Order: sequence, then C-alpha cells, then structure tokens
Amino acid sequence: MSDMPARQVREGVPREMRWELRLAHARRSGDARARAALIEEFMPLARRLAWRYRKSQDSQDDLVQVACIGLVKAVDRFDPDRGLKFTSFAVPTILGELRRHLRDKTWRVHMPRNLQEQILALGVVTEALSGELQRSPTVGELAKRMHVSPETILDLREAVDSQRGRSLDEPAFEDGPESLAETVGAEDRALTGADTGIALEGWLAVLPQRSREILNLRFGEDLTQREIADRFGISQMHVSRILRRSLEQLGVVARSDLATD
Repeated sequence: MSDMPARQVREGVPREMRWELRLAHARRSGDARARAALIEEFMPLARRLAWRYRKSQDSQDDLVQVACIGLVKAVDRFDPDRGLKFTSFAVPTILGELRRHLRDKTWRVHMPRNLQEQILALGVVTEALSGELQRSPTVGELAKRMHVSPETILDLREAVDSQRGRSLDEPAFEDGPESLAETVGAEDRALTGADTGIALEGWLAVLPQRSREILNLRFGEDLTQREIADRFGISQMHVSRILRRSLEQLGVVARSDLATD
C-alpha cells in the first residue's frame, strides 16, 4: 500500500484523522487495498445508518446493502485534500442513498417527492426524540422539532399507510372472515358516524391544543390519566381537571350547535 507523501499530512490534522487521509490518498492513487480497507473500516457506520430506517417495511438486509453502496460512493468521491474527516462526507452520502432508495423503490402508491421526504424525516425525528425523551413523542413535540403544524404530523402519519398497497385477499376486519375483495362496493360501516365525526372536529377546534391532545390520548389512544400526566409533566389531578373542563366546553358547544340546526 503506497504511503501518503509527508507534505500532505497537514499541520493541525488530528492524529485519529491521519490514517483516514493516508488511506484516502492511497485509494486515489489507485491502491485497491487502501480502498478496501476504508470500506471495511466504515462498514459498521453504514449498518448503523441503515438501522435508523428499521421501522420501514423494507427488509433490513436490503437497507444495509443500500447503505453499503452509499459507503462505496463516499470512499470513491472523498477528497482528502480538503482535510475533513471522512465521516463528515460519508454520513450525508450514505443517508442520501438510503433516502433515495426509500423514496423511489419502496412506494407502490405514487406520492409527491416532498411528501415522501417529509414522511422519511418524520421517522428519523420520531426515533431521535424517542431516544432523547425515553418515551414516544407527542404530536406537538414532533411538530415543534420539524417546524410544522400538528395537523401536518397527523396527515403524514395517515400518508404512511399509502406507502404500500394492500392485497384484496387480506382480511377486511380483524373479527371476521371477509376479505377486502368481498367488501368492494359494500356499504361503508363508518358512514353512519361521518356526520358526527365532522361535527366533532368543529367542536374540538374551540379547545386549546393541549386539551385536544389530552382528549385524544385519553379517549383515542386509551391512556390512563397517570400515563398522560407523566407524558406532559403535570399532576394526575391537573389532567382530570383538564378533561372535565374540556368535556364541559364540548357539551356547551355541541348543544348550542345542535340547537341552531
């Protein structure tokens, strides 16, 4: 393996970076062993980055292969003369390869590219916040981190279901033998509650955002008042008061709305 010329070991380059630069210079001069050494050394990095997307429906083996392709591209494109750490160049290169793969190869239902990228970003942010908070992040926390509205987060979660199509042979309901094909053209069981759902959305709009989130956690996700209190960092008694006050407000709004119909 050829050595990097001494003049190319720049003043101020940390010792831990020098071997990267020597290998990179040797690779650029055509040394196949240096290229292979760089790829092998940073293979664990590629696997860790692929692991970020493990919640996707794509197989983990496929994601690792894609990440390795990104690593090879990073090794071949890295310019050691810039004096940067190899990882500073490799990480965005590998992540870009993973995102392109997930965006272009795993969506069976076509969606605008910006929406696909937002969904992928939501997955990364959700995992990062879960690690920081040691719990599942709330819609509000995700919205704040991504600089979008809570409604956008809810829309993105719904859009995730469109990443892959469903087979018509799949069961239509958990508690019945009917397949999806057997329900095509049948009466939608949710239609009877559609008007109520639309009205409820309007009624909920009068409540503060935190009150809406607490109502959703209690009655939508079936969390206990203690679990909600822990999530918001408030007392269980405070949660109880917010629930009672919110339900009272909804009752007043609903009665007023129905009285005008």
